[in-house]
Amino acid sequence: FSIAHDEPYVLPMLRQARKVNPDLFLFSTPWSPPGWMKVGGSMLGGSMRKHSYAPYARYFVKFLQAYSAAGVSVQAITVQNEVDTDQDGRMPACLFGQEYEIEFVKSHLGPAFQQNGISTKIWILDHNYNLWGRAICELDDEDLRKYCDSVAFHGYVGSAEMMDKVHEAHPKANFYWTEGGPDYTSADYATDWAKWGKTFTQAIRHWCGALSGWNLALDEKGRPNIGPFPCGGMVTVHSQSKEITRSGQYWAFAHFSRHVRRGAKRFDSSSRIVEVEQVAFENPDGQKVLVVTNSGAARTVNLMQGSYTAEAALAPESVTTFLWM
Repeated sequence: FSIAHDEPYVLPMLRQARKVNPDLFLFSTPWSPPGWMKVGGSMLGGSMRKHSYAPYARYFVKFLQAYSAAGVSVQAITVQNEVDTDQDGRMPACLFGQEYEIEFVKSHLGPAFQQNGISTKIWILDHNYNLWGRAICELDDEDLRKYCDSVAFHGYVGSAEMMDKVHEAHPKANFYWTEGGPDYTSADYATDWAKWGKTFTQAIRHWCGALSGWNLALDEKGRPNIGPFPCGGMVTVHSQSKEITRSGQYWAFAHFSRHVRRGAKRFDSSSRIVEVEQVAFENPDGQKVLVVTNSGAARTVNLMQGSYTAEAALAPESVTTFLWM
């Protein structure tokens, strides 16, 4: 085990980021266990072996201890990125079956964290909405819940409403939206903020407590990239000119991250307009935040809270944030 690969670049960048924002929350997710722990002996696809549970739990412990010693504490981990795909062996990935993840967390990873005084949170699943049934079954295990009460979701397959089923079965569980990003080959890469505003709004309205983009900054071809997909960065930094292009996802994120503070509570809100998505928050200081995504033509809307009303103009294909006390 070694974190030498991360020492020249990854760790210094994380230390610099946390210096700018000491409250930075970091979660880490593995694309694959070491090949020797898996069927087939490769990090490219394949599945986890049960007899590797104990050493793999020690890997997590060593990783978290080494990062902490290097000045970068990690607040949460997921067991495996996208537990239900091996990506046809085209990239680092690992099938991690439902019963495997349950046993690994409750009998190895959780106890290892407890024995070593590690407070880092454990998030399960880290895959698509349509695996909501698996999330319920895992949380049904009382021994797993001793160490884990959180589910990480991706939005590539299924719909955000599917998370409601997990909330209904386990209302105290925490949900996090941990992956999604733009296609750098898309013609509307820099202007599809309404699409992302809708995506983020739906995730939050269906119980997700945080949003994470796929990648912060990549070049014009999505590099560095060890997978076969055209995944772009939230911002693109051109490899030659160093010119920065901000994606539509970046601008959608800004409406949430610039105004919704950690510890904010979502309060119930509704809209009668089909093409308008909205979500409302109250920050710890009492400030109210309303993010409105208009996926259609320009329109004027009325905002109402109790006896107070306001008229607002929404531009076509837009995201708009309203603030009040």
